[in-house]
Amino acid sequence: MRIGLGFDSHRLVEGRKLIIGGVHIPYEKGLAGHSDADVLLHAITDALIGAIGLTSIGELFPDTDEAYKDADSANLLHEVYSFITDKGYQVVNVDCTLLAEEPKLIPYRDKMRAKIAGIIGIEHTDVAIKPKRGEGMGFVGRKEGIAALAVVLLERIKS
Repeated sequence: MRIGLGFDSHRLVEGRKLIIGGVHIPYEKGLAGHSDADVLLHAITDALIGAIGLTSIGELFPDTDEAYKDADSANLLHEVYSFITDKGYQVVNVDCTLLAEEPKLIPYRDKMRAKIAGIIGIEHTDVAIKPKRGEGMGFVGRKEGIAALAVVLLERIKS
């Protein structure tokens, strides 16, 4: 068994779509980033990368590489997942916390769980997403950005 922890945060800005967990969420702002800036998928990807002892999402998919400009983070997650399965591991479960003052994310949680589960080959019931607010504190509470934390458990299935 291997455990990985991931974290990501992005600023909210005008003129971008808000994509979280692979799901478009109607909102007046989106997340700034080189790719689609999907903070949740980035945290999960980083957790998977950490679980197998690699570097970080920023080193695997650098923002200096135009190949990742406006990239769909679901594709990046799938690429890392494929690498993990090639190494003989499977994902057991994913536990995530989303930090956002706005918009309300609970109405989109089941769609996010299904999307993530489909990318990494597990049941949606093995993906937990817990939206939390900043209660007016910090960059999340001031509605300046959104952050995500993710923990993953991997199990070796072949040598």
